Amino acid sequence: MAAITFTGDTLRQMTLFQDLTKIPPIDCLESESKILFVVKEGEIGPAVGKGGQNVNKLRRVLHREVQVVEHSQDPTRFIKNIFRNYGVREVTFEERGETTHASVQVDPLRKGRAIGKEGSNLRLARELISRHHDVQSVVIV
Repeated sequence: MAAITFTGDTLRQMTLFQDLTKIPPIDCLESESKILFVVKEGEIGPAVGKGGQNVNKLRRVLHREVQVVEHSQDPTRFIKNIFRNYGVREVTFEERGETTHASVQVDPLRKGRAIGKEGSNLRLARELISRHHDVQSVVIV
């Protein structure tokens, strides 16, 4: 698993998230266009808010796409939570030497969005997964 470190900006965004949602995030990862917040199991509903109101507030304040992901100790469940908006059908793992490789099968009509422009969504997902589980490689199939 990769080490988790936060910049000053990331800590401010996590504080803003907690102030708006009343739920403390356990991780935050960002790109130029998107911010992912990870919350404890069972806290996804209050974090997102009724009708997604908390996420919509965060989008307006941060001027970026916001995704809230529910953490899980089970790597399969965690990966499904990350890709839930893309119609996950199956997650499989394969050991390749000392590397654990995950293949995520999503709805074919949503595959492009799961990967993102120039692979941006997949890159963020890979980093997030490696920070919480011993999975070094992820592909969308």
